[in-house]
Amino acid sequence: MRGAPPALPPALLALIALPPALLALLALLVLPTAGPSYADDAGPAVTLSTAEAAKGADVTVTGSGWRPGALLMLLVCGQSDPTRGVIGGTNSCSNADGQAVTTDAKGAFTKALPAAPPPKPCPCVVHVATVQGEPALVDAELKITGHPVAPLPDQSGDGRLAVLAEPRLDGSSSLLTWFGAPPARTLVFTVGNLGSAPVKDPVFQLGTAHGVFAPQWEDRQWKGTIGPGQKAEIKLDFELSAGAHGDYQVSLQYAKKLLATEPWGVDRPWGVTVFWILLCLVVPAAVFRIGMAVVDRLRPREAQRARTPRHRGGGLAGLTVRLPRPGRERAGPVAPAAAPEHGPGPEGTPQTTTAPLPWFTPDSAPSENHPNRPYGPTTKGNS
Repeated sequence: MRGAPPALPPALLALIALPPALLALLALLVLPTAGPSYADDAGPAVTLSTAEAAKGADVTVTGSGWRPGALLMLLVCGQSDPTRGVIGGTNSCSNADGQAVTTDAKGAFTKALPAAPPPKPCPCVVHVATVQGEPALVDAELKITGHPVAPLPDQSGDGRLAVLAEPRLDGSSSLLTWFGAPPARTLVFTVGNLGSAPVKDPVFQLGTAHGVFAPQWEDRQWKGTIGPGQKAEIKLDFELSAGAHGDYQVSLQYAKKLLATEPWGVDRPWGVTVFWILLCLVVPAAVFRIGMAVVDRLRPREAQRARTPRHRGGGLAGLTVRLPRPGRERAGPVAPAAAPEHGPGPEGTPQTTTAPLPWFTPDSAPSENHPNRPYGPTTKGNS
């Protein structure tokens, strides 16, 4: 006789009694969900369509995990290894046959690269590195058929510096910079020693480039020692030429290897523009005022007054005023006014006398004896 089935636990019986919709909701909360995976978490990666290619054959390079919209440079380099990098720098690469590609919105790209033989013997790699922005590079091993192979040089045990954080520019422009003084900044960056030997007093090359021109490099030595596996913050001061403005790019390299680049937009020195505008307005005005003052000093004033003709009617108008009235000519000679007697004034004050006016008779008037007056009456048409 078969025994009775085992009893179910109370918790399982409660779950069975729940509605189906609630059970589905519990399943979504309990069961793990598969989230999207990003290649950026693992860093940039590069894969080749083939591990060995003949000279001049095309190799398809596929990349993922790069910064979206980044400009990349693809080169075939010799005397290189993915773990040690390109030992001779870009001088060991076939630069003439290099390719450039821009990543898409997801940070991926696909580009065909010819397997041109590099100037150095193999082992060879496909070197992929960023051109601008945050530095990043990946080397993928590639064998080129028929190209000579030579062992890599032994490691010297020297220190190897690398930038660990995004560099920045510290400082600000002053009032003198607004009037054309050289703009200055401080490049601050953090480096780490990835080698097996300490680096003492490293000498960096600091370059500034304006627009599309090549950078102008200057040596900057940092005093200090960076041991293996250690890091240090380095500050390098630099300045541009007087009156510099526009878009500049500051580059940093060590041991002929580019470590970082940083853009810098320099404002235009508007104070110089205002100065030239005021100079163009003030100088002509000053020259005009000085010229007018010189002309005013050298102008002959007395000679100009002597050459000015006097109005002919001025004398006649004065003579007309002195002519006697017609009524007095018929009345006869006017008796001169009696002179007041001299005597004491009121309250004993002396009394003064007034001189008589010069009265003339009709025969002795100045108008009668005027030299310009005709001697006899004239009629119209007779002289």
